[in-house]
Amino acid sequence: MTIKPLLALCRISNLPTVWMNLLTAMVLIQQARPDAVAWHWFPLLALSLSAFYCGGMVLNDLCDYQWDKQHQPYRPLAVGSVSIKMAAFIACLLFGTGFLIVAFTPFAQAGLAAALALFASIAIYDIFHKKTAASILVMGLARALVFVVVLMALVADWLPWVLAAAALQFIYTLSLTFVARYEHMRGKPYSGPVIPRMIAAMALLDGLVLALLVSPIWLVAGVAMMLLTRFGQRYVRGD
Repeated sequence: MTIKPLLALCRISNLPTVWMNLLTAMVLIQQARPDAVAWHWFPLLALSLSAFYCGGMVLNDLCDYQWDKQHQPYRPLAVGSVSIKMAAFIACLLFGTGFLIVAFTPFAQAGLAAALALFASIAIYDIFHKKTAASILVMGLARALVFVVVLMALVADWLPWVLAAAALQFIYTLSLTFVARYEHMRGKPYSGPVIPRMIAAMALLDGLVLALLVSPIWLVAGVAMMLLTRFGQRYVRGD
């Protein structure tokens, strides 16, 4: 087995958008609580949240296996380049890693509660998203909960600007999911990579939030993460 099918299974090209969510949350926490943020948690939480994201993508393909065989045969499980048993093992390993790291954060109990909510939203979406259109709300919630996990794990407090950034990503994710559903409903793909571009723009949205609330220089980070996502999507599909 080569590494590329595993990277595609995990949609690894989209991870910079998760890292930008994390960066946004930590910068906004630092603005509100200057002494509360220890930046050595950035790489650790990046690993944890990346594990949750990739675990969710693997679980999504496990739940959609039969559907993908007919409608998206390029997916690693549908092609057979990754076995069902291997995918299930990878999903468990990734989710376990995500929880384990959060268990060592400054406010582990609050962080784990938020991480459990994140896992639940991922699982509910993956299981039911082909059965009800209302699942797009759960998809948006999963993205917003990335901010909440960081907030709870580092300060265990509801800081308004962090929640506002989470709410913006919730709304944006709803629009992205609606556009993706419409593509399936109309029965033919868009003329360009609309969904991958919209996914990459999640990072730009965070950059704009930080530029408005903290400093314009943070827009550079948002643009960089967006471009990194688009670069990765050239080699590993993000949709």
